[in-house]
Amino acid sequence: MTDGAAGHRQRLRERYEKAALDGFHDHEVLELLLTYAIPRRDVKPLAKDLLAHFGSFSAVLDAHLEDLKLLPGIGSHAAVLLNIIPRLSARYQQDRWRQGPTIDSTRAAVSFLSARLGVQRNEVFCLLALNSRNDLIAAEEIQRGSVNRTAVFPRLVVEASVKHRATAVILAHNHPSGDPQPSLADRQITTKLKKLLSELDIVVHDHIIIAGPNYFSFAENGGLA
Repeated sequence: MTDGAAGHRQRLRERYEKAALDGFHDHEVLELLLTYAIPRRDVKPLAKDLLAHFGSFSAVLDAHLEDLKLLPGIGSHAAVLLNIIPRLSARYQQDRWRQGPTIDSTRAAVSFLSARLGVQRNEVFCLLALNSRNDLIAAEEIQRGSVNRTAVFPRLVVEASVKHRATAVILAHNHPSGDPQPSLADRQITTKLKKLLSELDIVVHDHIIIAGPNYFSFAENGGLA
């Protein structure tokens, strides 16, 4: 492989690292893929041959494995790599949107959270992101603090809620002291987050404080009114 071809490969990878696939032409995407299966050749002509033969980028990836192998220059490794891409995407989507447990009551939320927060020695603030059926999409730790305090940045909570496409959330943190009663700061952040998320059409179902075997639910105690 010439120095020019090696440099071209490196530039493709650097472009991807900076901006993912933004600005890539279809043949450049195929080139980038082929560099991982064909180590010592200029793969740009091969990428263009693939597009010309199959007619489009999607048709290349939808092609049967044996049809890919028939194209001159495409060996078994490259054919498998190209063939696996749409199947890998389907597998990802299946796993990404696999139905999680349904959290449709305070009891269910407390049961889920106690196993994760009840044994923590420092305060941890986390978010349960739910879909419209109250199935758990994700449980994400937002911030970790000291033994008796966690400074919660609302922006991080909002970003996590939007990232997971939540239609509803349950806020949660723990009190390692064993006293589940909310502090003034707990009440203030609950009110602030409820307001911020409601502006994005995201419902705050509850804010639950776990303290060993004990808990406090803002929903049960009228703290979300």
